[in-house]
Amino acid sequence: MKTLLATAFTVLLFVTGMVMPVEIMAETKSLRGTNAIDEPSTKPQITRWQEDKEPIERDYVQQPPLIPHSIEGYKVNLKFNKCLTCHSWANYKEANATKISQTHFEDREGQVLANVSPRRYFCPQCHVSQVDQKPLVENEFEPVQAITGK
Repeated sequence: MKTLLATAFTVLLFVTGMVMPVEIMAETKSLRGTNAIDEPSTKPQITRWQEDKEPIERDYVQQPPLIPHSIEGYKVNLKFNKCLTCHSWANYKEANATKISQTHFEDREGQVLANVSPRRYFCPQCHVSQVDQKPLVENEFEPVQAITGK
């Protein structure tokens, strides 16, 4: 009886797609460079940060701006935010940097604050640096033409 139940359960899993067939599992490639768990990963390529450059074009509405420079070694904690040394409203002109958005000075209820809102203070939470590197996974994403105006 137990064997019959186990067989029926296995067939049910395959039919519902909850278990991948062996052929699909064999074709799957790992980004680690190997599929075997006991084999060491291949050595990762050295990442080359892009040099400082103009702001990177956005691909969709409400996309947080991408960081066009390295932020390696930047300290962002409760007491200090290195990003604000260039991007604050007081320093952006002198640093020739993009100033942070007015929306970063609003709380959840839309009340305007004197300082950057705590929920917007940790910049790398939304904004990411870009590297000059081949993508790990093929991507054919194209932005909507109406948004980009192309």
